[in-house]
Amino acid sequence: MGTGQRVLVFGAYGHTGRFVVAELRDRGFVPVLSGRDADRLRDLAASHEGLEVRPATVDDADALDRALAGAAAVINAAGPFATTAAPLIEAALRAGIPYVDVAAEIEANVDTFARYADRARAEGAVIVPAMAFYGGLGDLLATAALGDWTAADEVHIAYGLSSWHPTAGTRTAGAVSRERRDSRRVLYTDGRLEYRDDQAPTLKWDFPDPMGTRSVIGEFTMADAVTITSHLPVPEVRGYMTVEAVRDLAAADTPAPAPVDDSGRSAQTFLLDVVVRSGAEERRAVARGQDIYAVSAPLAVEAVERILTGRTRATGVASAGELFDADDFLRALSPHISFELL
Repeated sequence: MGTGQRVLVFGAYGHTGRFVVAELRDRGFVPVLSGRDADRLRDLAASHEGLEVRPATVDDADALDRALAGAAAVINAAGPFATTAAPLIEAALRAGIPYVDVAAEIEANVDTFARYADRARAEGAVIVPAMAFYGGLGDLLATAALGDWTAADEVHIAYGLSSWHPTAGTRTAGAVSRERRDSRRVLYTDGRLEYRDDQAPTLKWDFPDPMGTRSVIGEFTMADAVTITSHLPVPEVRGYMTVEAVRDLAAADTPAPAPVDDSGRSAQTFLLDVVVRSGAEERRAVARGQDIYAVSAPLAVEAVERILTGRTRATGVASAGELFDADDFLRALSPHISFELL
């Protein structure tokens, strides 16, 4: 548990940022609230007695340096990460503290690995992109499923979402990604990302009980294709998303997630089913839980806690599966997810 260490949360008043702030407090850390909107930061601070507000914008390096002063780590919860990640990483490197974000944007995560891998490793820094439901959780499950295998031929990630009510941040980040890829879809095949103009296939996926067989959009690639392949030699990573969730995401009138409990979680449930194949052999890891945005908070905060207590396996830019003991990390999240190897 945290020992009163300060952790800056950039984008603290956003949907995911609020979950991060609450999770930090629950674990004994002291969140420092930051972001560009000073009024929204003060409103958030009014509901969390004793928290400091440090407004900053990503185009003001001095303000970022002041915001990070005295912090033990920074969690970036403010998208689009194509805009916010690099300035926050630079500020974290200047401050000599670890950086963690919850980016689901494929291109932004590729940028982070490409731009900072050598520099961060040389400086002994720790930078963890995509430490969230998309990117972090799938990578941990794939790494845990891999077990004693050193490589695999394929990783299949099936997202069994009961619904998907996107936040305003998700819609904004999605628009940025679509613009960067000229509205093409993405596929990780033959060891690299490919961009395609054709329609993604609709398939059937046999989820574990109680979900069972569902229609899914095949080749639905998310940040896991970046995180997994950053440290595991896997030439094929395929994603699948339940059609109901895809329809929700695509519809302009789908409302933002609404809270149904005291923690602020929505009614959305998920079953993340990861299958790893090597030749004729197959291994499987499954995680179940509620609210993909809410569960991103314990993922990010658990990462920060482990970094600050020295429970890491690498330095530089590293994904969750490379940096942490995947099986142990997943079991530590038992209050938030159920995890099993099948």
